[in-house]
Amino acid sequence: MVSTSNQTIEHFNNKVIQEFSKTLEMFGLSLADARLFVTLYLHRRPMTLDEMSESLGKSKTSMSTGVRYLVDQGLVERVWKKGVRKDLYQADENLYRKFMSSYIQKWLDASHDQMAALQAIDHQMENGSYQEQQKSEVTHLQKRLSDMISFHHHISNTFQEIKPTNSTPLP
Repeated sequence: MVSTSNQTIEHFNNKVIQEFSKTLEMFGLSLADARLFVTLYLHRRPMTLDEMSESLGKSKTSMSTGVRYLVDQGLVERVWKKGVRKDLYQADENLYRKFMSSYIQKWLDASHDQMAALQAIDHQMENGSYQEQQKSEVTHLQKRLSDMISFHHHISNTFQEIKPTNSTPLP
């Protein structure tokens, strides 16, 4: 009876990892990184690279690369435990705040980069000299370019207004 119960728990654990990983992929994580995060989140204590490797059936090198990315994104942290010489990692407990903060920052960074690139093109166009027959095309393109820059301003302003807080349980 115990083995059936363990198989059921393992089965459900794998289903949870599989399904929640799909959600995390929408936040820009690769499937492998999403599965690693969910595994760390579900685990009751911090995990070593060896434990991650065994749990997911992937190489320790793959786990190291994945966990480093998750640490860089602020989704996982390295922790210290007395008497343990290996590095330990755990997922942040506040899923909503962490993922939304990370997602918002990615949008802000991308929007800023694109806006700067479009503004540079606009500046080059303003300083260019054009033949008479090209001027109406240039004017049209500059108008569209201005709309695109405005679009990025709106995106930036919208994402700057979002302030994810600690999530609270839904009723």
